[in-house]
Amino acid sequence: MTAGKWQDPNMFKNLIKYNKTDRSWHLPAMAGICIGIPLLLGVLTDDMEGGRIGSIGALVFLYLQSNQLTNRMIILMVSGFGFILSFAVGILFSFNTWLSPLILALYTFGVHYSLNSLKLSKPPGNFFFIMVISIAITMKHPAAESIHYIGSFTLGVLIAVSIGFLYSIIVLRKTNQPEVMVLKKSPYISVTESIIFSVMMGLSLLVAVLSGLENPYWIPISCLAVMQGASTKHIWTRAIQRVLGTLIGLGLTWVILLKDLSIAEICISIILLQIIIEFFIVRNYAIAVIFISTLTIFLAEPNIKLVGNPSQLISARFFDILIGSAIGAVGGWILYHEHVRFYTRMQLRKTKVIMKKYKKL
Repeated sequence: MTAGKWQDPNMFKNLIKYNKTDRSWHLPAMAGICIGIPLLLGVLTDDMEGGRIGSIGALVFLYLQSNQLTNRMIILMVSGFGFILSFAVGILFSFNTWLSPLILALYTFGVHYSLNSLKLSKPPGNFFFIMVISIAITMKHPAAESIHYIGSFTLGVLIAVSIGFLYSIIVLRKTNQPEVMVLKKSPYISVTESIIFSVMMGLSLLVAVLSGLENPYWIPISCLAVMQGASTKHIWTRAIQRVLGTLIGLGLTWVILLKDLSIAEICISIILLQIIIEFFIVRNYAIAVIFISTLTIFLAEPNIKLVGNPSQLISARFFDILIGSAIGAVGGWILYHEHVRFYTRMQLRKTKVIMKKYKKL
């Protein structure tokens, strides 16, 4: 499908379509538990910031991708290592605002290409790895807290991997489903996609930095979410779904923040939101985004309990997400534009031939 033929007379129907799925009902509940435990530990140790960061690390639980225990745990542990690396790299370069877009671009290229090479591009794919580094690389914190935050994040990952192991032993013993085969992409296509992803992620963070945003990670995360589509039509559908879902979700967040919730109530809200998201994410993306917007604010915003003006926060987040979604839509158009992909592949082949000739000299 070319970029100019993405229009679909059934687009509105696709926006509200409720998809059938064979996802187990207990998987969303387990995801909520994984996020909830670091938050609970944060409450008990009077370290809500560490608990918040640990709960982001616990999102690695969503990389339960295989129907065989050994393969599942290998994927989960490798993903856990990737999560920790993403957060550590982000923290390491968070002290240089102008270098961060370049680091994010290079890291995005490495993650996207590596996942394709390892045949791990199945959803959620590169999303959470890049989300983690986007949050970490824009964190404002004292240098002395870096080790503490990395430790809290690592603890969240370890909790999720441990729960994933116990959960898999119970669930996989009762099922005997065949492995899902993943088609291997051409190395040139993988490199092309990786380059486009990296450029757009770096550009989105640069736009955020130049705009002087207080929390610049919202733009690259929104850009990344939209670019996860499987085609140009899907990209634009996701962009519309994200903007509409975000608008409703921010309204929900505004109502919640006006109620002046306690720390315990915020923790419970985060757990419930994660469960709801995992239930809807495979059924209707627009509905899921409503709750994703609220959850992301609760997880990514430091000291959410101390927000004094919810209206100002919600307004800022909406425009951040709108800008990021627009950049992501452009990136998606480039990603699936046949002429761009063909030209890039040709250039890569020419470069490879030139390098081979140079080596022979």
